[in-house]
Amino acid sequence: MERLEKRQAAPENSPPAKQRTKRTSSTGKGPAAPPEKQPGNSQKGRQTQNQSQQPRQVKQQKTQPSKAQPPKTQQKKAQAKTEEELVHQVSKSSRRKRGQTADKKRTPLRIIPLGGLNEVGKNLTVYEYGNDMFMVDCGMTFPDEQMLGVDLVIPDFTYILKNKDKLRGIVITHGHEDHIGALPFFLKNVNVPVYATKLTIGLIENKLREHGLYGKVKLTQITPKMTIKLGCMSVEFIRVNHSIPDAVAVAIQTPVGVVIQTGDFKIDYTPILGDIIDLARFGELGSKGVLALLSDSTNAGRPGFTPTERIVGDSFDKLFKQAEKRRIIIATFASNIHRIQQIFEAAHRYKRKVAVSGRSMVNVVAVAIELGYLKIPKGVFIDIDEINRYSPEQIVLITTGSQGEPMSALSRMSTGDHRKVTVDPNDFIIISATPIPGNEKTVSRVVNELMRLGADVIYEKMYEVHVSGHACQEELKIMLALTRPKFFFPVHGEYTHLKHHANLALSMGMDKKNVIIGEIGRVFELDGNTVKSDETVQSGRVLVDGLGVGDVGSIVLRDRQHLGQDGLIVVVCTIDQATGEIVAGPDIISRGFVYVREAEVMMNEARDIARQTIEDCTRNNVREWGNIKQQVRDALSSYFYNRTKRSPMLLPVIQEI
Repeated sequence: MERLEKRQAAPENSPPAKQRTKRTSSTGKGPAAPPEKQPGNSQKGRQTQNQSQQPRQVKQQKTQPSKAQPPKTQQKKAQAKTEEELVHQVSKSSRRKRGQTADKKRTPLRIIPLGGLNEVGKNLTVYEYGNDMFMVDCGMTFPDEQMLGVDLVIPDFTYILKNKDKLRGIVITHGHEDHIGALPFFLKNVNVPVYATKLTIGLIENKLREHGLYGKVKLTQITPKMTIKLGCMSVEFIRVNHSIPDAVAVAIQTPVGVVIQTGDFKIDYTPILGDIIDLARFGELGSKGVLALLSDSTNAGRPGFTPTERIVGDSFDKLFKQAEKRRIIIATFASNIHRIQQIFEAAHRYKRKVAVSGRSMVNVVAVAIELGYLKIPKGVFIDIDEINRYSPEQIVLITTGSQGEPMSALSRMSTGDHRKVTVDPNDFIIISATPIPGNEKTVSRVVNELMRLGADVIYEKMYEVHVSGHACQEELKIMLALTRPKFFFPVHGEYTHLKHHANLALSMGMDKKNVIIGEIGRVFELDGNTVKSDETVQSGRVLVDGLGVGDVGSIVLRDRQHLGQDGLIVVVCTIDQATGEIVAGPDIISRGFVYVREAEVMMNEARDIARQTIEDCTRNNVREWGNIKQQVRDALSSYFYNRTKRSPMLLPVIQEI
């Protein structure tokens, strides 16, 4: 009230009166005075308006006598103080905004590879930002020679399953098994949308049918240049060339920057199907700034460019002429629709019929025909049951088994186990593929068996019957030059491939600390300026054996290897529960160790040792089964090793009556 009374008692020419007049006109509560009648110019009016917003300053001016200073001097001092306070407020606001921006940048993008590093296959990468997460690819790989009895190897999904509430979807780059093979196993646990191109969707549907999931999963078809939203991140699809149609790369827009993952790619200016790779879009993204590039490393050790697929068609033309009156059998990847298309075209030119063999080959060809990716000349395609109706020079058989897989169609032909095809000297066999690292021995074995049957076998080293679907060094350099990433992560390959790719990036001038070779389970956190990799998550391989997923681990594999190397001995004995005396046995059963009829002396001695050990346990009042079994196992293990230098698996079985 006191302050209000002082304002009412102020003289007419005092600053507060001018402030009130100005504020009224500016808010529309009264008409503005003409410029010539306003005291002072408009700039001074704005200055006095600023003064009216500082009540403490006005009070201070009223307590000081204005006689010692003219009103203009007083206004200038008030203006200076007001401007100083405004600058202070703006400075605080700017610092607050910068702090908020810094807080936002401190939330990192997490890139988590759960497969595809230091190995070929099993590709799976997780992108996570805040409460949003999605997957790129979900592939499998085949077991190596140490994984006895195992059918497939898939990634460990533990981390994703623990964070399934964050998962917004799965993005698939193309339809090869090492990118889609594990999808059914994951989708049985978590049902999320899957985004893929038309052909890839068709191949995924086949897999879901096999696992009873068809119609239960949302499959969304995408096309190149399309962008989808996955939480706070968005994914743009970019056309690339590969050995299967409809392959795409992804450009991921995140709050900290753009990340490009190429998927499997090469640069083919004359593709069999579809358009060439969209290099312009990669360049456009690079000109705007790319935070990180994850690029295919499979052929990083090969200089030059990957040849176009069309040269394989030229080789087929020469080989079909060379085959003359013989039946042609061609083994290739079931998913290589470009190759299959060229085989059909060559067969049509040479007036031959084409049949396919192998479950995966039959399925892929059916999907490709249905979706329009295979253009088959009329009357060329026949069922495999019809091949015996034609003479050998009229037949081309496309089959699986280019990697020497034991149960593949070509492998069964080489061993004479195929029900519908028998290989003989009148066969001309073309293996149109390169062995995947680790498969060289199995492929060589199949080739040897086919040659023993009298067939002519043609493979890559002899003719250009295969070209890779992966970029070689010069193409990888083009991708690096176009995208110009701040950080580079070589992916998709064994350590040798990753190292070669990293060296390529360094040769192009990238900073060594920005070229990072990762490992499965290692978390990379990008905040836009730096990369941290201090955290790891659970990762590895899960083995699929029949219907069992994950129930075969290292212990089971070790037992299988033990059985495979040294065999099994089973000791069976029956004892009296009351007295501990032996009632029957011990009997010894050998499997995979020695042929009993040729080692009767050793088996009799082993039987005596087992009986003596059990009787010693009875005399020493040892009645616990576990102890008795262990003593029998130890005694026989020493005996067999001393006699044979082998250590069979020993399995004592003791029954009480």
